[in-house]
Amino acid sequence: MQISKLRANIMLFVAAIIWGAGYIWSKQATNAGMHAGLINAIRGFIYAGLVYLLFHRAVNHMSQLDLRIGLTAGIINFLGYQIQTVGLMYTTPANNAFLTAIYVVIVPFVVWLFFHQRPEPKSYLAILICMVGMAFLTNVVGHGLTLHLGDLLTILSAFFYALQIVYFGMSATQSNPWTLAFLLGLTQGVLGGAWSLLFERGSYASVNWQAGLVPVIILGIASSFGAQTLQVLGQRFTDPTPAGLILMLESVFGSVFSVAFGFEPFTYNLLVGGALIIVALLIMQVGLRRLWRVRRHAG
Repeated sequence: MQISKLRANIMLFVAAIIWGAGYIWSKQATNAGMHAGLINAIRGFIYAGLVYLLFHRAVNHMSQLDLRIGLTAGIINFLGYQIQTVGLMYTTPANNAFLTAIYVVIVPFVVWLFFHQRPEPKSYLAILICMVGMAFLTNVVGHGLTLHLGDLLTILSAFFYALQIVYFGMSATQSNPWTLAFLLGLTQGVLGGAWSLLFERGSYASVNWQAGLVPVIILGIASSFGAQTLQVLGQRFTDPTPAGLILMLESVFGSVFSVAFGFEPFTYNLLVGGALIIVALLIMQVGLRRLWRVRRHAG
């Protein structure tokens, strides 16, 4: 199967919109009393089930290489989802969305840590701008350094998303996309279920299942099966720079949906912090010189 770069980029853009809306569905589920392991178990099994239903022939021909790559990617992916979902219980959807997006800035440092390739000089400027943006977004400028637990967990989840992107770039293109998608969902479902049974059973009685189950099913169908499959396919047929630029719009859509659905008001700190983080991400993906040329042409 061959897909043009334009179609691949459109796939990634749609994935970014769906993931932006996903913060709202996740917040609705956590507000209904559902904890992270249970949410990830349900959405993971829905994801794996839909992939197997539609692409079982490819999954049935899974090789040992497919299994190794898929399980590794699945564990990294689960850790990112799990920590991010726990973080969402203690912060707003907009903060969760913007702070998750800093994985784009973290990627070069993950490459440095594991492959000893030094980050480009622009990475340090991007980190500085991103930290200032986070200071506004989390209201450090107004109340001092008092990051909420949810903000800290979200930043940790961004590390695992960065690790996932590096691993995908290394190995995932060697695997069948449908096998990879199936194993991503299956790993998320099994590990989420195990986590929930070990640590969350006491919370089941207080869950508002009527309010929580519908958004989690939507997450499984739209965010996991829909958006993640679009990402797996789209990133195989486009270049890393436009892919990163498009996927980082997830944070913008997450904030827009959060304000639009009344989860938080539109504030000065949200505007300035979000704008600075987007500038940092643009510097990481494009660079100052290209941004300056675009600005000059626009003027």
